[in-house]
Amino acid sequence: MTQSLKDLTPRQIVAELDQYIIGQNDAKRNVAIALRNRWRRMNSSADMQREITPNNILMIGATGVGKTEIARRLAKIADAPFIKVEASKFTEVGYVGRDVESMVRDLVEQSVNMVRAAKKEAVQVRAQQLVEDAILDILIPPVKPANGSSQLGFDNEKKDSDAELNERTRERFRDKIRSGEMDDRKIEIDVQQTQTPNIGVMGGAVDDMSMMNIQEMIGGMMPKRGKKRKVTIAEARKILLEEEAAKLIDMDEVKEEAIRKAEDAGIIFIDEIDKVASARSGNGGGGPDVSREGVQRDLLPIVEGSAVNTKYGVIHTDHILFIAAGAFHVAKPSDLIPELQGRFPIRVELQSLSEDDFYHILKEPKNALTKQYEAMLEAENVGLTFQDDSLREIARIAFEVNGEVENIGARRLQTVLSHLMNDFMFDIPDVIGANAHVVVTKDLVNEKLNGLVKNRDLSQFIL
Repeated sequence: MTQSLKDLTPRQIVAELDQYIIGQNDAKRNVAIALRNRWRRMNSSADMQREITPNNILMIGATGVGKTEIARRLAKIADAPFIKVEASKFTEVGYVGRDVESMVRDLVEQSVNMVRAAKKEAVQVRAQQLVEDAILDILIPPVKPANGSSQLGFDNEKKDSDAELNERTRERFRDKIRSGEMDDRKIEIDVQQTQTPNIGVMGGAVDDMSMMNIQEMIGGMMPKRGKKRKVTIAEARKILLEEEAAKLIDMDEVKEEAIRKAEDAGIIFIDEIDKVASARSGNGGGGPDVSREGVQRDLLPIVEGSAVNTKYGVIHTDHILFIAAGAFHVAKPSDLIPELQGRFPIRVELQSLSEDDFYHILKEPKNALTKQYEAMLEAENVGLTFQDDSLREIARIAFEVNGEVENIGARRLQTVLSHLMNDFMFDIPDVIGANAHVVVTKDLVNEKLNGLVKNRDLSQFIL
């Protein structure tokens, strides 16, 4: 993990989130407690571990206030498998839409990728040595020293001498390969390829998992073919490193660890949960409400805890943390079916962002948009500085446009900054050359952006 959960107290988790997300202290406190509770559960008695279930969280707030970012950053802090799904996508086909179990399969896939990457990092040194040996075998085939006795002793001595010379030469070339001196030299390597056919199914419907399993099974039965490729040594190292690392990794171990990681640390973020809730009405007829309630009932066993088949094995969802979110402009949380409401006992209402929040979002987070623009211009050797009063003015304009058109939260800052910076981004490096320094002032912001607020017709076309 990025940091051991033992070392991450709730206050420290909130401090980590503060580096990227402005405000929303109530939401941060609740997710911090939920994350710390995972460590508490894993360190309780074996009997109680099975009984302690996560307190799933329902976040209520308008778009752009930080719901998704809080969940995503939480997963990064804990180095936990994380996926985001939209509840509305499960209504696209028929009454209940896409199989809701697919979110769990996606989580396991993410977990396998994370574990495989960690295992690959662990065998990196050994894999690099094997790759160097393989490249050296192509450049300078090894000479074996004499083993048996010979009537002519000098034959053995000559073989031993050739072997020593060969080994010294290989070591010199090994140093050159490591230093990158030979990166542009071309060599011919064998690349293993598995022929996996595209499979079409006639007749009944086959779900994604069944199709993947069929293709994987047939691909495993087909022989791997070696293909000759002439590439530079730099490219050969990348290709061979993947192959050698894959050989050193025990995939059965990866699958088992990934399943455990997904079960004990996985986070599933279900966005737009309000889209499958509908205001209670007196009619009991059909229509879209039936579809929405069907989706909720399909979600219920997954959130409650069930066994889901994946291509890596069976995963139990009892201890996965589910975070649902929605704006709830039309529907209310109470419009969800009661059973599903009970599976999200912690409710957090996120506040709409103020003008002052916008100012802090532009200035403080590690990934602030202003810092992103500074980094992009730095790549062109051009300096960029935002004066403090210019940030205040950008925040004011973004807040005002949100109030007049549509409140899309912090996402409005991206559009406003894009309009402000577009001319500079276009003129660099042709008009504004290297070593220049761009200073964004309050007057410059007013000159370029005031029209957006005054012209309401134009504002309607701004995202």
